Amino acid sequence: MRGRHLVTRRALVAPLAAVLLLAIPDPAGASSWRDRGETGYVIEGEQVFPEGVAADRRYVYATSKADGTVYRGRARESVLRPFLPAGQDGRTTATGIKSTGSRLVVAGAETGRTYVYDARDGALVAVYTVPDPEQPTFVNDAVVARNGDVYVTDSLRPVIYRIPAAEVQAPATGTMRTLQPAIALPADSYGEGFNANGIVATRDGDALLVVYSNSGALYRVDLATGATRQVDLDRPLVNGDGLELRGRTLYAARNFDNLVSTVRLSRDQTRGLTVDERTYPGADTPTTLALRRGELLVVNSQFDTFFGGAPQTSPTFTISTVPLR
Repeated sequence: MRGRHLVTRRALVAPLAAVLLLAIPDPAGASSWRDRGETGYVIEGEQVFPEGVAADRRYVYATSKADGTVYRGRARESVLRPFLPAGQDGRTTATGIKSTGSRLVVAGAETGRTYVYDARDGALVAVYTVPDPEQPTFVNDAVVARNGDVYVTDSLRPVIYRIPAAEVQAPATGTMRTLQPAIALPADSYGEGFNANGIVATRDGDALLVVYSNSGALYRVDLATGATRQVDLDRPLVNGDGLELRGRTLYAARNFDNLVSTVRLSRDQTRGLTVDERTYPGADTPTTLALRRGELLVVNSQFDTFFGGAPQTSPTFTISTVPLR
């Protein structure tokens, strides 16, 4: 989600194209983007301002920060269309989204809500609300741990919430619940603006890694003890947003810097060395990431328009596919 520093969009930013052809009519602008030879997905809508992305074996999903719509499209195609309508179940805005089994977990930003849906038919499993919802909150991103538990960051509160796996996989009854804080982050690490944002879980199930947008700090959280330790990085991940972890390689979207950073972690995840920082064709304030078949799906949010009032680059909202390095 949003970072602290707003920068001028670079002249190299160009509209993204999707390369796969559909047998159904394209939304406005999609064909011309494909003609440019780029790769990715087009999100149907005029004011989407996407934030989150997730993928399973069949579908790619995206969320709208502007109105809370959840979009979905078949992975082999190239257009995402509304799946869960804006405003449904009180979902007026949405940021992080994660897929786990037949469930979707959707973070609701400043509403303080997190939603769990059945991905097969869109039925509401449960709605979770932060404690003291009248206090400032920004439920931002989520991750599914090895045991199926879901952990959720709050960029304005130094806590990480947990939703037990059994509740995530429960029948779709639309139950109202309270998000339970599971991990206390160091209070003195929380400054003005957006703090804990993107989150990933290590493959062994022992730890979480969390990036702070404002400072660029990366923290390792031991799930057995709750102990938090700042990872020693050679350079901060300022404007760090969505994360993805593949083995010991960490990928970080750095939204207002228009970059994707690649960090090689030590075996114990206490140190990290930046091995790559890159932009890509169509980069437009990248927020979240998803790994799919050896590529990164990168959301082009156009948040410099949504939050900063910059001229909109394109009427077409997109997700890029970027090869791993």
